[in-house]
Amino acid sequence: MEGSEKKFTLEELKQYDGKNGRTAYIAYKGKVYDVTDDPLWVEGDHQGEHKAGVDLTEELSQAPHGEEELDMVKLIGILVPSIDKKKNLCLNNLDKHVVKKTCISK
Repeated sequence: MEGSEKKFTLEELKQYDGKNGRTAYIAYKGKVYDVTDDPLWVEGDHQGEHKAGVDLTEELSQAPHGEEELDMVKLIGILVPSIDKKKNLCLNNLDKHVVKKTCISK
């Protein structure tokens, strides 16, 4: 998937909530997974415990199963930082001659 991975911000991920026939995506540890066809996810809901369209990294630490369950669903992309366009809080850092962008959301 490297190089061709789809990138999602948290705002974009919200669109994939699985409701009303929409696709259901979740994020975990910076990776985005498609849970649309998983029988344990119905209309973007996982057994009344979790909702699609969000980053579940912290919530899944409390789940009765481990992250290996995500091996059963399709990895489709990565989670990336959002840029606050109103406040323009995207900073450039120089690290070993490579310019990196570090974005801070408030």
